[in-house]
Amino acid sequence: MTSWSLEDIPWEAFDRARIDPKIVPIIKAAAIVEFNAGDYRTYLNRVFHDDPRVLKAVDGWADEEVMHGRALAKWAELADSSFNFDESFKIFTDGFSLPLEAEQSVRGSRTGELIARCMVETGTSSYYTALAGATDEPVLKAVCRKIAQDEFAHYNLFHRHMTRYMSLERLGAWGRFKVAIGRIAESEDDELAYAYYAANNSTQPYDRKTNASAYGKCAFGYYTPTIVRRGIGMMFHAIGLKGDGIIGHAFGRIGWIALRLRIFMLGCAARI
Repeated sequence: MTSWSLEDIPWEAFDRARIDPKIVPIIKAAAIVEFNAGDYRTYLNRVFHDDPRVLKAVDGWADEEVMHGRALAKWAELADSSFNFDESFKIFTDGFSLPLEAEQSVRGSRTGELIARCMVETGTSSYYTALAGATDEPVLKAVCRKIAQDEFAHYNLFHRHMTRYMSLERLGAWGRFKVAIGRIAESEDDELAYAYYAANNSTQPYDRKTNASAYGKCAFGYYTPTIVRRGIGMMFHAIGLKGDGIIGHAFGRIGWIALRLRIFMLGCAARI
């Protein structure tokens, strides 16, 4: 699907003087999560084992996610010469795993699984758009822009298959909403926290709250109201609602307020 490779990134333009030190730890963590798409491929291949159209889409998606991880890892190793991606990734996979043995979607239906994938791609598209806008380092900006474009394309890919399955499984609006909210809530689980730990704090005992707070306080700070509203619109579109209506705009404002409150609470937790 993607039209770029690592060779298309202007690595020679890397400018250490323009790095925001706060962004480096979360890029390390992002590299690990993106590169771990191979496990998600295994899980999704089990869930959609008899649907060659989805299997083909998943294979292309996973290959691109792995490439995203390689690009972010290469930048992180340029930014911090002490960072060893391979070692950090091994620490991550030794301590965190997905439900690879599942034969059916943990969301209760294939429609639900595809909605969950749309939620993930909404989050990553928004995240890398925010990072691309925030960083002044030219190589990271280029990498994040390309990843953000891919993630938006991935959202559309999963949405197309979700629409197809909705006509078969008839998952109602309330069911779709519950899956979407449930997957958003999972962003607070161990995956990102453990990736942050593996990349930055692995010499210390793992504490989910500490690492989740450190990751969130930095990552959420790069979002803007426009990016939050766009993400809310994508979420609404995935569950079959209009994101550009009164309700969508209201949720966009509420989402921005909730994000700022979350950042404030993470800051308070870090000082305790």
